Amino acid sequence: MLLRHIHYFLAVAEHRGFTRAAEALHVSQPALSQQIRQLEETLGAPLFDRSGRAVRLTDAGEIYLSYARQALQALKAGSRAIHDVEDLSCGELKVGVTPTFTAYLTGPLLAAFHARYPGVTLQLREMSQEAIEMQLARDELDVGIAFTDVHSAEIAARPLLVETLALVVANGHPLAGRETADLHQLKDEKFVLLSGEFATREQIDRFSRQVSLHLPVIMEVNSISAVLEMVRRTSLATLLPAAIAVQHSEITAIALEPPLLERTAALLQRKGAWQTAAARAFIALAHEQAAAIG
Repeated sequence: MLLRHIHYFLAVAEHRGFTRAAEALHVSQPALSQQIRQLEETLGAPLFDRSGRAVRLTDAGEIYLSYARQALQALKAGSRAIHDVEDLSCGELKVGVTPTFTAYLTGPLLAAFHARYPGVTLQLREMSQEAIEMQLARDELDVGIAFTDVHSAEIAARPLLVETLALVVANGHPLAGRETADLHQLKDEKFVLLSGEFATREQIDRFSRQVSLHLPVIMEVNSISAVLEMVRRTSLATLLPAAIAVQHSEITAIALEPPLLERTAALLQRKGAWQTAAARAFIALAHEQAAAIG
């Protein structure tokens, strides 16, 4: 059964005859009759009583009429829905991000996306990069924001911005007035750092081993907001993206010399995955936001 059969059936029912229906459809009457017979054969029941001068619906035709109208309405609604999704008046988007981005990138990005596309439902999930890659591979996420050093061959990474880690301290800290800090000065500070499940901590530990730097870590927490609170309220220092400190008036970021703690943030997607209109719009807006931050 084709959509054409439904259109032809409804036309004959509306015009109460094949001749006028054929004229309205701009087809020949024999062709219309043939299509209706094919539909009746498919359904296994006659839809029209052709015995009199006027064509009338049979009992089966009366029943089928309401369903045919509903089907046509649903198909038209489906066409409108496709258009709405493409012009982003509706739709949904699932995004996974690593936690450090929430403090300075994710909030402005989501606010800008909602302002521009208020009809799109967006689900944001904070998780590790490993979890992001796993869920992208299973098509449980549309886009991920993490780092370029992906672990799965199924995942493609598109560079977004370069994130620089800085020494972050409270405004009252003795180093707060400095623009830069030498790496050797870090061994004289006491640190509160993110715990091991964070990519940021993994990077710090890897770098420390490379340069034989021992950081006096007094406290470990699994929350960026908790790290910031401890820095704000104590003399402890931390290492976080410099962009995070800009969002808080009571702490300051001091650039490290040399600036070796850098990493490239990236948009992640499964290779070959279908890219929805919402995903394309989100990616374009993410690059706009990254350029503004940069």
